[in-house]
Amino acid sequence: MTVRVQTRRRRPAVLTGEHFMLGDFACAEGALAAGCRFFAGYPITPSTEVAERMAERLPEVGGIYIQMEDEIASMAAIVGASWAGVKAMTATSGPGFSLMMENIGLAIMFETPVVLINVQRGAPSTGLPTLVGQGDMMQVRWGSHGHYEIIALVPWSAQECFDLTVRAFNLAERFRVPVFVMTDAEVGHLTEKVVIPTADQIPIVNRKRPKVPPEQFKTYEPDEDLVPPMPNAGEGYHVFAESLTHDERGYPVMTAEAHNKLVKRLIEKIKRYEDEIVDWEERDVDGAEVVVLSYGISARIATRAVAEAREKGIKVGFFRLIVAWPFPEKRVREISKHIKGFVVPEINYGQMAREVERCARDNCQVVVVPHAGGAMHDPKDILDAILSVAKGKPVKGD
Repeated sequence: MTVRVQTRRRRPAVLTGEHFMLGDFACAEGALAAGCRFFAGYPITPSTEVAERMAERLPEVGGIYIQMEDEIASMAAIVGASWAGVKAMTATSGPGFSLMMENIGLAIMFETPVVLINVQRGAPSTGLPTLVGQGDMMQVRWGSHGHYEIIALVPWSAQECFDLTVRAFNLAERFRVPVFVMTDAEVGHLTEKVVIPTADQIPIVNRKRPKVPPEQFKTYEPDEDLVPPMPNAGEGYHVFAESLTHDERGYPVMTAEAHNKLVKRLIEKIKRYEDEIVDWEERDVDGAEVVVLSYGISARIATRAVAEAREKGIKVGFFRLIVAWPFPEKRVREISKHIKGFVVPEINYGQMAREVERCARDNCQVVVVPHAGGAMHDPKDILDAILSVAKGKPVKGD
């Protein structure tokens, strides 16, 4: 009797070519292309497909996949893996994201480059596990305690799930900060064409390494860009990763002066380079009377309402957040000086709209088109808001 053993074909880390791919899978492939070789996670709808793909693919490229006992452990594991010198990622949704918050704060204080994919669903609490939401947009900014800066990207297609996950790793490595890919259940479960370039066409950023011998090294002594070089644990450097307020050596220092110095640097290392980080897409904004500002799946729905409004002769522009945090406040503030109002559809009751209101102030009207979650907007609701703002009419709920 002949026994045939079927072995899995070993595929490269970068699957160059055209694919018909799920958004969640595209996030996983973007991570692999960026050099991610460690994933720790706990399955949770609608992000489980990210973990599923990583479990399949990481062994093919010499990486490690671990299913942890919960999301708290998952976040802790990727922080540890990053300090060991590996690019690391996890993926989750609503309730899991909440559980990760303490260790997200730890990663911020440790200045640890990691990436987290949040496939947003209906909330609060268990909410709507299989249906869409965008209610975590303020949680990602302020969910852990204290004042700090983070970076969050928002894809609206399977292609951007790949592209922005690569960018997320590059930003994490560049600034030594957790970076978040805030997709949603609809974008994560879209199956669309994804074009993956060759490996040499994908820009890759790796963390700065120490240039001094171990005896001269200080764990948190920054370069001129305010970002400290980062050694790998086990290379002979004395590393003190400390969650307490600490000095450049990593030693705890319990004074207001030390705390101000540290927190100010954690904020400024992002704020100083805000213009380098922020990103958006805009169409027909110059000369517009109304601008629809949105992100993720809501922005895709909004394009139909914008097209219908333009057919009716309304001068309407379209502004899509690609990077939600830092928020592009300079551009939004400038636009607000020249239009009647912003229309902001999002699958929550007005989270990013608060940022628009803050930037617009008294310059123009800001109208939220809310949705509690579980489904996408009806384009007619967005169109009605556009028409009302264009005519100078107050909008109910504004």
